[in-house]
Amino acid sequence: MTERPPAGMDPAIADYYDRAPEEARLEHGAFRLEAARTRELIERHAPRPPGTVLDVGGAAGAYALWLAERGYDVRLVDASPRLVAEARRRSAQAPRALASCEVGDARALAADDGSAALVLLLGPLYHLTAATDRRAALREAARVLRPGGVLVAAGISRWASALDGLARDLLRDARFAAIVERDIREGQHRNPTDRLDYFTTAYFHKPAELQAEVEEAGLAVEGLYGVEGPGWILPDLTKRWNDPERRAALLHVARLLEAEPTMLGCSAHLLAVGRKIPEAGAPAA
Repeated sequence: MTERPPAGMDPAIADYYDRAPEEARLEHGAFRLEAARTRELIERHAPRPPGTVLDVGGAAGAYALWLAERGYDVRLVDASPRLVAEARRRSAQAPRALASCEVGDARALAADDGSAALVLLLGPLYHLTAATDRRAALREAARVLRPGGVLVAAGISRWASALDGLARDLLRDARFAAIVERDIREGQHRNPTDRLDYFTTAYFHKPAELQAEVEEAGLAVEGLYGVEGPGWILPDLTKRWNDPERRAALLHVARLLEAEPTMLGCSAHLLAVGRKIPEAGAPAA
């Protein structure tokens, strides 16, 4: 593999995505609830196709290929050369190929100003642990959006590891308990162990922080959502998901609670939807 991660990428993050099966993650367990709800929220806010979509942090293309099939011109960018290579392989076999798959840095995109109707930031923000880097990524997203274009940006909830530890009985491990304490206190997630399921270097947002960061980039926040609701911590989630009636209940409760401020943080993932406000007289996306 000749391509390399962007300069300055945290080696722990690069190593994690070289080893963790991110390309298959959304096909298993609670991640299927995450995927279904993320797609639902994207569909609710995305401009109608055709249009250019920039999927920044698009990994192996789970959302990029889905959007391409719906008629969008999708350009994928990710910091992991391994996952970009997998996205290219999948794109070559897909009914509708991606327009491009490139290794890149969310803080310095190659896309032109005003070139995208929709930008997805479904991973970069929580791996940019410094606020200055998150601001840079959000400014870049705003730059490449057309007037009227939409940003969908994901964060991990400040309380995700505590709830995950409770659901999976991980808090008996003193190392994980210490990780959780720091997550809640600082939002800075670090994994000094060799367990991939303890995740990797990340920043965990409080909901209001994510909204404020998107607004600071000059975008109007049109929605702030809890993605999964409380269902993701249920120990029998896989069994429930495989039953159509019980799956419908999981999704229904997630929708009922998605915008309730007091419940946002119980989801593992948060989504902020921002719109680039057109200047007076400028055409919208």
